[in-house]
Amino acid sequence: MNIAIFVSGSGSNCENIIRYFAHNDHIQVSLVISNKADAYALQRAKNLNVPAVVLSKKELQQQDIMMPLLQQYDIQFIVLAGFLVMIPDYLIEAFDHRMINLHPALLPKYGGKGMWGHHVHEAVKAAGETETGMTVHYVSNVCDGGEIIAQFSTPIDPDDTPDTIAAKEHELEMRHFPPVIEQLINNLQASE
Repeated sequence: MNIAIFVSGSGSNCENIIRYFAHNDHIQVSLVISNKADAYALQRAKNLNVPAVVLSKKELQQQDIMMPLLQQYDIQFIVLAGFLVMIPDYLIEAFDHRMINLHPALLPKYGGKGMWGHHVHEAVKAAGETETGMTVHYVSNVCDGGEIIAQFSTPIDPDDTPDTIAAKEHELEMRHFPPVIEQLINNLQASE
């Protein structure tokens, strides 16, 4: 099964996922798409010999651009890994239960518009939470509102800063996100 990863930033999760599936006979990262030409994720993809494409926010909204591109690489599953653009309805419908997002908090807390990256960890710290975590969910037309697939948590110490909270949460992402993707795809393949 061919995966496309959509990413807007550094791409540490993107690289981790590519490496995780590098020697898998059934699952392969075949395309990386970014809405930012300066996203370091593009360089990471290139370093690992995965085709990478930059599309503007406007191009992402255009079905006649996106669908042929995804078909060209025979994409059957989409992973959003730090992708900061709302997904258009046509793509959500085309990849129903085949498009997932990673969110750096325990949804439904700290989700929605404006809740990404450091903003999430600052909000978690400000609220005095004693734990945080990551959520993998299906993509819907509500920001961070899709059906939750998996969550993993980590404790927060009183002296943790937003930076140390971010580091703890990121460690969860690196450990758990690729196996969750693998399990979802294995389940899909088993049901086909």
